[in-house]
Parts: sequence; C-alpha cells; structure tokens
Amino acid sequence: MVDDKLERIVAGRMKLKARFEAMMRGDGVSGPSIADGKPQGSGDANRHGMPKLPVGQTLSKKWPVLDLGIRPEVSQQTFKLEVDGAVEHPYQLDFAGLLALPQVQDDSDFHCVTTWSRMDLRWLGVRLCDALALAEPRARATHLMCHGSDGYSTNIALEEACKPDVLLAHTVDGVPLPHEHGGPVRVITPQLYAWKGAKWVCRLEVMVGDRPGFWEQRGYSMTANPWRDDRYG
Repeated sequence: MVDDKLERIVAGRMKLKARFEAMMRGDGVSGPSIADGKPQGSGDANRHGMPKLPVGQTLSKKWPVLDLGIRPEVSQQTFKLEVDGAVEHPYQLDFAGLLALPQVQDDSDFHCVTTWSRMDLRWLGVRLCDALALAEPRARATHLMCHGSDGYSTNIALEEACKPDVLLAHTVDGVPLPHEHGGPVRVITPQLYAWKGAKWVCRLEVMVGDRPGFWEQRGYSMTANPWRDDRYG
C-alpha cells in the first residue's frame, strides 16, 4: 500500500512537472506572476550566503504573529486535510497520513508583505506538489485555493504551488510548528509573500481558473512576488 502510494506520487509529480516545468523555471512564458529564473528567496544556495532582501523589506530577528484574530482549536490529533476540486482522486489526510508521505527538509526565507523578512528558517514537511500529485489534478486545472481552519483562503497558480520549496510544513527549526504560526500544519511559499501560505491549513481546492482569496478580495496582489514588489493589485 505504501509502495503504491509512493508510485502514485512519483507518477503524478512527473505529470505536473511536465505540465508546468517551463513556467516553474520562470522563463517568461506566463508573464510577471512567475518567480525569477534564479529565485533569491530560498536559503543560502540562492542568496550566496548574503542577507539580500526584496525591495522594501527589512531584516527581522523576531517572527511577528499576524492572523485574522481567530486561532482555531486544531492539533495534531484533530488535524484533517481535504484535497479536492478539479482532481481525479479527492482524498482526506490526517496528521499520521501526512507523516507517512515523503518528508523534505528545506531552508528558506519568509517575506511578509508588511515589510519584514526573516531569513534561513529550517522547515520540515511534505512538498505541496506531492500532496497534489496523489489527487491528480485534471488537465484543465490551473490554480489552487488554500483554506485555513480560521476561515482564511488564498490563491496560488499551480506552477507556483508545484515548486519544490513549497511545503505543507509541520516543523520549523527542529521543533513542531507553533500554534500561533499555523501549527500543526501550514503552507509555506518562500518565493512569494508569506500570506500566500495558509496557516492551520485544512483544505487544498484545485481550481479551473483563478479566483481571489481573503486578502486578494481586499486589494492584495493575485500573484505576490516579493522580488518584483508585487504587493497590491
């Protein structure tokens, strides 16, 4: 059963990679919403060890807490993730199921639209692409809506969601992700502003076409690329 699931992930990942590879490279095929060809938002390998920041950002040693003022009562024991929408195989995952998927460690930076950045966070989790691969997005699918248990939502293009540093993260800097930062599981999007990663994630809705999430409905960018100062629509 485990081997079958792994085979499905690998096969689905390859299909998604084939569909979105050029756009994931940022070669201009899809225009300015796609991250730069040499992204600088994912750890030392891309920043060459220098604390380089996107325009308008300042370095923060602290990790400010920003949310909607609602902190849902969700724990590892009660965590549930729905993957549905424009997919061939919708499914539900609990925390044990998440841990049973291939685990990835990635060092990346965290850029908040409110102008602060925290560098070199060490994350552990599951590639969002692998979670999507299990569901097999349909050929016409183009975008993803990430939903949080607090009622939050945010949209992301599938080519951004399928980048290898986009994670369903459950651990940060060696400890379980704190509740105030979205634990037990949140989405992180290192090449985009951090609001594109839902805290307390509970649903990944694959969509045919795009639609705005919570902040996008209130004037924030649909694409949110920090290296292009892409804050507002």
